Amino acid sequence: MRAAPTILHLDMDAFFAAAEQASKPSLRGKPVIVGGLGPRGVVATASYEARRFGVHSAMPMGQARRLAPNAAYLVPRFAFYRSISEQVMELLRRLSPLVEPLSLDEAFVDLEAGGVADDSAGARAAGERLRADILAATGLTGSVGLAGSKMIAKIASEEAKPDGLVLIEPGTERELLGPRSVRILPGVGPATGEHLRRAGMTSVSDLVEAGEDELVRLLGRAHGASLYRMARGHDDRRVVAERDAKSVSVEDTFDVDLHDRVRIRIEVERLAERCVGRLRASGHSGRTIVLKVRRYDFSTLTRSETLRGPTDDPAVVREAAGRLLEAVDTTGGVRLLGVGVSGLADYTQEDLFAQAVADAGADTRAEPETGADAVAEEVAEAEEHGPVERHWSPGHDVRHAVYGAGWIQGSGVGRVTVRFEEPWSGPGRVRTFSVDDPDLEPSEPLPLVRGETAA
Repeated sequence: MRAAPTILHLDMDAFFAAAEQASKPSLRGKPVIVGGLGPRGVVATASYEARRFGVHSAMPMGQARRLAPNAAYLVPRFAFYRSISEQVMELLRRLSPLVEPLSLDEAFVDLEAGGVADDSAGARAAGERLRADILAATGLTGSVGLAGSKMIAKIASEEAKPDGLVLIEPGTERELLGPRSVRILPGVGPATGEHLRRAGMTSVSDLVEAGEDELVRLLGRAHGASLYRMARGHDDRRVVAERDAKSVSVEDTFDVDLHDRVRIRIEVERLAERCVGRLRASGHSGRTIVLKVRRYDFSTLTRSETLRGPTDDPAVVREAAGRLLEAVDTTGGVRLLGVGVSGLADYTQEDLFAQAVADAGADTRAEPETGADAVAEEVAEAEEHGPVERHWSPGHDVRHAVYGAGWIQGSGVGRVTVRFEEPWSGPGRVRTFSVDDPDLEPSEPLPLVRGETAA
């Protein structure tokens, strides 16, 4: 624990939804919900306007629609959010070399290590300056918590929401935590909270009164001792600049259970390609390929295969995932598929594709086509059976040859509705086009602030 509140926690306010509102003037001040729009989709982020209806992250999208039927429902634009996150993280790194990102919109900063603050006044000034810099660079707001430990700084930033700053002086932690619910402590989720409630402990002060021995008896040595220390306000965790990734993975939940074995194999191969894309973007390779299959009855199977050395070759990962699929019974249907790579390293073994083919007992043959040539072939094949209808996702960016930049409000029955507006304009006009209108094309997102580089 520090004697000065020099650990800062930043949490961007309703990040995904706020970014959408900032880029779409017609949605400002209105309920916006970002997430998967299919029957099994979940809410990624809800704007504060949507939260008034009871909508929150991780809620099933069907429930959100019942609570807020008139909200704007948008598909996430992760590349766009990532570009904004990179701007924010760069501002944090200007404060200190010790920045610990927790997600795209959340991070800890050690202000003392950066030499920008060694007392309460300096920490508050740094926090206010950071909030102003984020607003100027991105047009978005973030909430800042300042304290002598990571746990209390995170609690402070939650109290600061939205668009505020809360500083908690070291030495006041016990007084702050005592009347709060046990759920405020890290590691206390619904199951642990219910277990403690049955034991008569609902507030943090109840945990302190129960004592360490009782918590160890209830929760085990490691968890019980840790929880007792946190209940007393003790948290000595350091801000760690680099958090090594243990794995890279992607997964998809399908609106309708997949039964066709060929379709399932195609989806696994597609996920393998996406996984390798993330793997390469992180600068890693990996030795262990993991396949995740959630079946129609919600049972989840995980299968893995460890290679002789690390790889970032999409063909190797695709072939390994395919072999793992062969050992999984998909009778009855599949609702979720995932492909991951673990055992990460920062180098590759170039001849692993040959090894993978040999291990599979396969004859030497041409690799399955990928990339632009394969897409062109698929399109040509599809066109033999009829026109290809382009898919337009709600919220995604487009540009029209005549009307300029806009975003998709909705599509269906061969039509697509576009609202033409820019982040710095007023609410724009809505127009409807045929889904195959040659003048309408997907577009890169516009920057939120004039003069910034687009994502």
